[in-house]
Amino acid sequence: MSTLLSDGGAVLTRQLQKARHAPALLILTQTMPVAMLLFFGYVFGSALAMPGREYRQFLVPGLLAATAANGLMAGMFTAAQDAHRGVTDRFRTLPMSRTAVPLGQTAADLLTTAVSMVPLMLVGLAMGWRVENDPAGALGALGVLLLFRFATAWVGTYLGLLSKSEEAAGQLGSATFLLPMLSAAYLPTAGLPGWLRTVAEWNPISAVATAVRVMCAGAGGEAAEAAAGAAWPVAHPVAGALLWSLVLLAVFVPAATRRYARGRD
Repeated sequence: MSTLLSDGGAVLTRQLQKARHAPALLILTQTMPVAMLLFFGYVFGSALAMPGREYRQFLVPGLLAATAANGLMAGMFTAAQDAHRGVTDRFRTLPMSRTAVPLGQTAADLLTTAVSMVPLMLVGLAMGWRVENDPAGALGALGVLLLFRFATAWVGTYLGLLSKSEEAAGQLGSATFLLPMLSAAYLPTAGLPGWLRTVAEWNPISAVATAVRVMCAGAGGEAAEAAAGAAWPVAHPVAGALLWSLVLLAVFVPAATRRYARGRD
């Protein structure tokens, strides 16, 4: 375990130094969610039945969940870049734990994500979003978001190691931008057709977004609305979000580790 932590820490430090020398990427990851919040909050918010503040109260947790889900894209790009530039092969020749490299990459992504969520939450507060629950509920919501981000980063790492090229990983990663669209991140699912509502509510992002809303607002109207005719992960959002994250980790941590150890076929 100590070897894993020390080796993983070395990879984490390398990833953070790499990010520090790519400030444009950091700026993009921090400004894009804010830009989407401003666009959705003022453009879509004026076109919905929800009054402006109520929609922003709904929207900010959804954007936080979408940001957490972007671990899929970030993990895919990072793993593919290192694999196809020979960095992963050099790591593989070193006497270090096979889990350390993907662990260090996903842990670095988790730290940068925690930082990138701060501007989004500050802008959300300026636009009228409020945390109405106690501090424990708010911290629990942050924990759910970061756990989900960690899980999706492992999924992305596995897919990035499978990719045939950096370009293919980038194209596939960009396509994951559509996943929050088919969820409860930006709009309530209650008005969707039956089959589409089922698909959207079994999307893990829906459970995470609803869990953040409930944990920030308390067990009031949001919880009752979520339970009304919803699929199990949305009717029990906190349990659903945690279960989705743990299942993804249980499947993709060993899968990504085995794929890393095998190298490119």
